[in-house]
Amino acid sequence: MEQCIELFSVFGGVESTLELDFFDDLDSIIRFNFVDKYQELQTLISPSYLLEEPYRYFLIAIARGDGRLSNVFRKAKVRDTLGWRILNELTELGIVELEASREAPLKKYPNQKLEKSLRSYRIESKIRFKTPFYRFWFGFVEPYTKELSFKQAQRFFENFEQHFSRLNSLVFEQLSNELLHLHFQNHLITSGSYWDKHSEFDILATTKDGRKILGECKYKNKKVCKSELSKLKQKAEVSNISVDTYVLFSKNGFSNELMQSKKQGLLLFELEDFKELL
Repeated sequence: MEQCIELFSVFGGVESTLELDFFDDLDSIIRFNFVDKYQELQTLISPSYLLEEPYRYFLIAIARGDGRLSNVFRKAKVRDTLGWRILNELTELGIVELEASREAPLKKYPNQKLEKSLRSYRIESKIRFKTPFYRFWFGFVEPYTKELSFKQAQRFFENFEQHFSRLNSLVFEQLSNELLHLHFQNHLITSGSYWDKHSEFDILATTKDGRKILGECKYKNKKVCKSELSKLKQKAEVSNISVDTYVLFSKNGFSNELMQSKKQGLLLFELEDFKELL
């Protein structure tokens, strides 16, 4: 399952067009496809003008940032009018989608005065890639396109080794959300990540009968301990989220203490559980 998730983080969305050797290690697969066969994989980016400005900068800004609208526009160096035009076009092409913020408005009534610390705060949506391959290409490959076209891959691999775990974590979070839907037999009316002025959460879901589910996803090479649950509960309290069920997803399992404290109101999912998605 670990290999499946890591390969999906790179090739998700275009895997049917490639022949991958699952007996090779990940570095060999990456080198073969993105260094030796760089020109061939580049043709999978369609339409091809996405590799030109201003689309290229815009997509790199999404892939390498937190996805918030204002941050993407700033990093891509585009004004709001052009930024929205590009975003609408990429949405129509099925490259990205806009994930709306679910944070409640800061003002309960129009003339309410906000605290000084909140006056510059903006509730805003995030831009997400719809397929992992495009996120990987514009986050890891496109910034080094000139070097890779000459099979010079040192900086590409340095960046890959430094940041690939974050990419895996993003995909693990998305797959965890899908597994949660499956567990609740599609009785969820809302789900996905949640962010507010206080914190960010990997998963906040609501069932049809109004129960709130709050989750954290850990794609790390160590067991998740009870302290992670305590941190999640503290974050929920600060963000004033009333939680009925907490859920933890872990790549490497859970500590004995956490497993023994498992009771009603807590769900634990390990890597093996993700086989249900296959």
